[in-house]
Amino acid sequence: MKIGVVREKKSEENRVALIPSGVEALAVYGHQVFVETGAGAASDFSDESYREAGAKILETEAAVFETADLIVKVKEPLPEEYPLMRKDQIIFTYFHFAASEELTLAVKQSGCVAIAYETIQEKNGYLPLLMPMSEVAGRMAIQQAAKYLEREHGGRGVLIGGVPGVPPANVVILGAGVVGCNAAKMAAGLGARVYVLDVDLKKLRHLSDVMPPNVVSVMSNPANIREALLEADVVVSSVLIPGAKSPKLVKREHLPLMRKGAVIVDVAIDQGGSTETSRPTSHGNPIFVEEGIIHYCVTNMPGAMPVTSTLALTNATLPFLLQIANKGWKRSARENAAIAKGLNIVRGEITYLPVAEAFDLPYSELNLEE
Repeated sequence: MKIGVVREKKSEENRVALIPSGVEALAVYGHQVFVETGAGAASDFSDESYREAGAKILETEAAVFETADLIVKVKEPLPEEYPLMRKDQIIFTYFHFAASEELTLAVKQSGCVAIAYETIQEKNGYLPLLMPMSEVAGRMAIQQAAKYLEREHGGRGVLIGGVPGVPPANVVILGAGVVGCNAAKMAAGLGARVYVLDVDLKKLRHLSDVMPPNVVSVMSNPANIREALLEADVVVSSVLIPGAKSPKLVKREHLPLMRKGAVIVDVAIDQGGSTETSRPTSHGNPIFVEEGIIHYCVTNMPGAMPVTSTLALTNATLPFLLQIANKGWKRSARENAAIAKGLNIVRGEITYLPVAEAFDLPYSELNLEE
């Protein structure tokens, strides 16, 4: 199979979807890899390192799309890339369709086979391609919150860990998934008072067992969320429903009740955000203020840490990429139910129900017959 790797076009997205060692692994099975020039530069991988691994370097993104049977990316195609997608071409990336009707309709119209990293799901509910980036984003969330709490950025001027004689910041984390647990770990390590809210009592019990005493687990409900927000210096909103829009847990009416200069980091923004006042931002312009509350809503947070993020992501994606390349999308989906879950749009039909429901579009059962 001919596999294409393009340079990411999203604003300040520095990751790359395949590293030179992945090119070597694909070459073992006879696959050809075509890499757009400069694709790996921001992650410290030169064109020469790809050549040495066996890839062919092409000058333009259009040339890669035209050549490849399978395109592997990090982020969703942008509007200028829509015309490059073609019928039956496999595109393997983070799509987050439920956050964009425009993208959904463009991919439908192209007739390509869209396999979304974020909905590949094991039988136990594990999301293997979302987890590594959730780990990065959860840890980054506290770093960013600490920065924007500084008065220079309009924050409350509170040090997350406090100092002897002065209490630390209150950090409220909505959701005890991978993002939430990693954010809690970082905030607790800095000495904050951390409150983690979730609806899953098993997760809360686990947190109570493994986290230090400055992490408190709280059952998530509207009353407890409202009470936690009143004292919050930092809110990390990380609630995710795979492939669907995030529920809005922080309402606009909550903001006037919060401390002015508090920081909300909405990690769920890729799926529409779980704060009513959130809107997508970029690394170049990461924050905005609503009702005196700083909102950090960057849609590709791990892109700021490309070396770590690229290595973590490609460790997870390569085994699935190999399966798809070796067997084709139909056979690999028949033999691996996790890959079948990743098929969101196939040849113009939406085959992942939450995406269809997000925009009231027709849904089709996935057909994997020969």
